[in-house]
Amino acid sequence: MSEASSGSAAPKRLGVIGDPVAHSISPAMQQPALDALGINARYERWHTTAGELPARIASLRGNDMLGANVTVPHKQWVMSLVDEVSPLAQSAGAVNTIVNQGGRLLGDNTDVYGFSTSLLEICPDAASRAAVLLGAGGAARAVVLALREAGVREITIVNRNLARAEMLRDDLGVDLVVADSPDAALPAAGILINATSLGWHAGEMPLAVSLLDLLGSDALVVDLTYRDTDLLDAARDRGLATLDGLGMLVHQGARAFERFTGQPAPLDVMWSAALAARAPRS
Repeated sequence: MSEASSGSAAPKRLGVIGDPVAHSISPAMQQPALDALGINARYERWHTTAGELPARIASLRGNDMLGANVTVPHKQWVMSLVDEVSPLAQSAGAVNTIVNQGGRLLGDNTDVYGFSTSLLEICPDAASRAAVLLGAGGAARAVVLALREAGVREITIVNRNLARAEMLRDDLGVDLVVADSPDAALPAAGILINATSLGWHAGEMPLAVSLLDLLGSDALVVDLTYRDTDLLDAARDRGLATLDGLGMLVHQGARAFERFTGQPAPLDVMWSAALAARAPRS
């Protein structure tokens, strides 16, 4: 039984750090998982500005703290505030999970695992496909690493700023094709992934909708946003398979749960809770 297990002691604490953070469904997903295993801990939302970040991270060293998840815009900034950064988080250039190891803080990245796992669930033949990735920011870095982990045979990064895409390619040391337009790559693509910020709001598309007609009938269209978007709706209208970001969220959260507690995550509980939390927003 882990030290987080229930008993007469005061509850352990953990939470999600971000700015903003009110929208996060991590508490709605993590608290039921803790409760299901009888772990005496409370998962909270910790709104934290950039100026408050050093003090917030320092507070995680307390005996009552298990750790924290980290969301935008702090995933890069916290790297310099922890004692150790895992090799994967170093490669991803981002920490989204901090674990308190007896007052010593380990920064890890579970987004890579979350995306690769959710992708392979719906697309087990990913290794035989070529992927087109829209965007070259922080989210794209984790996706590239996940695609490499899944064995995807070719990855094309599409970004209007070619220099930024080339920097991502060189920094990761991964064999990538870089382009400023997806047109040439889409006919051969088996996976199209939106890792840009375009698409969260209704009426936004990360590419011209007509370009979806270039995809083969068995292509998979992915959006990292964890709800339906105009891109996913347009893909389904064309009979294409789709994947939103909820699976990535659940699986990265499950891996973080295991890091925090030392116990296997109750994945079915986390899935049910995440779906219920998302429903009012869909």
